[in-house]
Amino acid sequence: MTTPRQPTGEPAWVRHAIWWHVYPLGFAGADTTGAERRPVRGLARIADWLDYAVRLGASGLALGPIFASSTHGYDTVDHFRIDPRLGDDADFDDLVTRAHERGLRILLDGVFNHVGREHPAFAAAPPGGGDAPPRPDWFVPTDSTGPGGRPQYATFEGHSGLVTLRHANPAVADHVTEIMTHWLDRGADGWRLDAAYATPADFWAQVLPRVRRAHPDAYLVGEVIHGDYPDIVRRTGLDAVTQYELWKAIWSSLNDANLFELAWALERHDGFLDSFVPLTFVGNHDVTRLASRLREPRHLTHALVVLCTVGGTPSVYYGDEQAFVGVKEDRVGGDDAVRPAFPADADELAPYGWPTYRLHQDLIGLRRRHPWLHTARTRPLHLTNEQFCYEASAEGQRLLVALNLSGDPADCPAPAAGRLVAGDADLVHPGTEQALARLPSCGWAVLAPADH
Repeated sequence: MTTPRQPTGEPAWVRHAIWWHVYPLGFAGADTTGAERRPVRGLARIADWLDYAVRLGASGLALGPIFASSTHGYDTVDHFRIDPRLGDDADFDDLVTRAHERGLRILLDGVFNHVGREHPAFAAAPPGGGDAPPRPDWFVPTDSTGPGGRPQYATFEGHSGLVTLRHANPAVADHVTEIMTHWLDRGADGWRLDAAYATPADFWAQVLPRVRRAHPDAYLVGEVIHGDYPDIVRRTGLDAVTQYELWKAIWSSLNDANLFELAWALERHDGFLDSFVPLTFVGNHDVTRLASRLREPRHLTHALVVLCTVGGTPSVYYGDEQAFVGVKEDRVGGDDAVRPAFPADADELAPYGWPTYRLHQDLIGLRRRHPWLHTARTRPLHLTNEQFCYEASAEGQRLLVALNLSGDPADCPAPAAGRLVAGDADLVHPGTEQALARLPSCGWAVLAPADH
């Protein structure tokens, strides 16, 4: 049974989506160097953590790469086979079944801009020998040649192990369409399209309508780091893109005690919401952990408050809910610190992470009780470097959010605030235009207007 799509174009169920984002190879402790191919049945290990995700408040599981690859998952060699380190088709089916039984959707990570050098279309020896790939028309030749005059092919951002696909070839579009449809047929609910910013928009415009004809409820979101987000959505036909602008503004404004930066980013964010609902996050598998990025640990709470009270489809990266630390480095293996193994069960997690988990539960719970926040616009009511009160509103509903970055208590004007919904604040003159939220050091509050 299909559900109607929202005016923004996305499936209606996405209104309630809050993702728990897992990098499977790291989560399972698999070797990602290519030296050790020992199976660790990673999908089965993830399935054992589904109740933890439900208790967190998530409504979906966003998986990093799960298909056969040479090393870290993004150098795919067979899109139709589960990586043996993670298990097999039976493990995938079991994970989908157990997730859906708990009301969790499944989002897969599709690497379709490039493939690994060991992909059979590129690496297998063609009949009769020769130095060209078996499917040279699937790849983009360069003007250079390698040893012995061998033809060279374009790679993704200079990574020699990632060979760029020739997206102008209709056979490549057919292949990607077949892959996406196959796994949606098997029970997935959507796709995150890796490096969508590097793939020609007209390629997605050919592929995605064909996928949607078979699966109109599928959620299709692209990884886009920079550029004109609304234009990319329009030209590709994606439901959404990743909101890196807001991610950067959140941690940067908190570190610099410059909430004007956050306010500016939220103004731009509101403009994006006119045409699509971005995928929002404060951490993922490609960036330094928030707990390591922030200079003041108490500001982690402020970042999460913003994530849970502005428009978007929020994603929580596994471990962030436990205040995991980890710094991404620009070197071989530099992602390992932000893609760690999880223990066998929750009892093995460090005790000092659970207060952050409970904070996530509280704020995700608040968001799920106010589903209109999915498309909420924000309006600044009071703004200084260290204090910010904004109104989040949609569908005739509104909440006020007050933040204090200062190490001292502060009175933050919160016009018409009537009662405390979450956080810690004393209200002065509640229900009037002179209402103040008296916030403690590094405090925050979510407030309901007197007329709600």
